[in-house]
Amino acid sequence: MPATGSVLDDIVAGAREDLARRESSLPLGELRARLADAPPPRDPMPHFRASGSSVISEVKRRSPSKGALADIPDPASLARAYARGGAAAISVLTEERRFGGSLDDLRTVRAAVETPILRKDFIVEGYQLVEARAAGADLALLIVAALDDDTLRRLHDEAVALGLTVLVEVHDEAEAERALALDAELIGVNSRNLKTLEVDPDVFGRLAPQMQGQAVLVAESGITGVADVQRFVSEGAGVVLVGEALVKDGDPEAAVRAMTGVTAP
Repeated sequence: MPATGSVLDDIVAGAREDLARRESSLPLGELRARLADAPPPRDPMPHFRASGSSVISEVKRRSPSKGALADIPDPASLARAYARGGAAAISVLTEERRFGGSLDDLRTVRAAVETPILRKDFIVEGYQLVEARAAGADLALLIVAALDDDTLRRLHDEAVALGLTVLVEVHDEAEAERALALDAELIGVNSRNLKTLEVDPDVFGRLAPQMQGQAVLVAESGITGVADVQRFVSEGAGVVLVGEALVKDGDPEAAVRAMTGVTAP
């Protein structure tokens, strides 16, 4: 069931308010009409399934836990650096209130690179999935903790129907079971507890055996360098999602390159 009384609740409530505003200004029918102009979705899974670590590099200005991280006046320039470094996908935060992102950032990145793009947001309605695809996204995030079973299944199916690859995010054993029940092909284990915002780097290693061989696993949060990537790969990750460490690095291209293709010791 969705988390209650948490930071996640507050973020989702704000996301719903912002969504209502966008829906009132652009009805779903008009938004769907824009899909005709969207580029065909790019499939990141072959890269994710290849040997060695794949990197999802994040365009991330702020976070609820750390506050301001980087100004990022030119998301396109950062995205191009990620692409040159070999990023398998680029995650773009589009949540406005806590993360300082926008769909405009996603459109800007889409125009700059051919790399698959993940819409990173708190998705609770199908409208947001159509928004993602219309803006050029190839992947969408669904957070198990934010959705009941029926909504999770519906949104997962709607995303797949739109051609989106779904990153299903979990934080504990019960959520992992719910993700597996979807037959999700890409499951992210977020080491950051969205109720408290604390990071427990042991979460991935605890949950991975439960899902190994049933999905490509993505390690999220708390990745500061190659040593962390190597640890998560040794525990079963095929992909790492890295934000803060890259946006604060003076050479994001080199940082992505160093984290790409890492194998277990």
